[in-house]
Amino acid sequence: MSEVTVESEMFPEVAESEVTEEVQERGQEATHPEALALSVDEFAALEERVLRAVNLVKRERVARVAAEEQAQQMEAKLAEHAEKLNQHETHLTEHLAQVDQLQGEVKTLRAERDHVRQRVERLLSQLDALEI
Repeated sequence: MSEVTVESEMFPEVAESEVTEEVQERGQEATHPEALALSVDEFAALEERVLRAVNLVKRERVARVAAEEQAQQMEAKLAEHAEKLNQHETHLTEHLAQVDQLQGEVKTLRAERDHVRQRVERLLSQLDALEI
């Protein structure tokens, strides 16, 4: 009975009715002479289920290893992209500082230009006044 319980825990696809039938059949095996042939069939079926379970575990392990490798590759790419992003952010900060500096210089140059223009206009007006 404990073998059946372990088997049903290992293989959830085995329904309780199958387990009950199997227990009943095992109880009848002791009283029937064809029980040996039936137990061989049961053993073959059990062996087939075990082999399927082993193959399933192997496939799942291979899939897990592949998924872990892929996750590591993605983490490496993510770290690489994060580093590039930090570099771009640094460059952007530098460029924004340069832009601010250049905008300040342009503002100063425009103010100087306006001041020079006013002085030239004043000088021209004084020259005009002298020519009269």
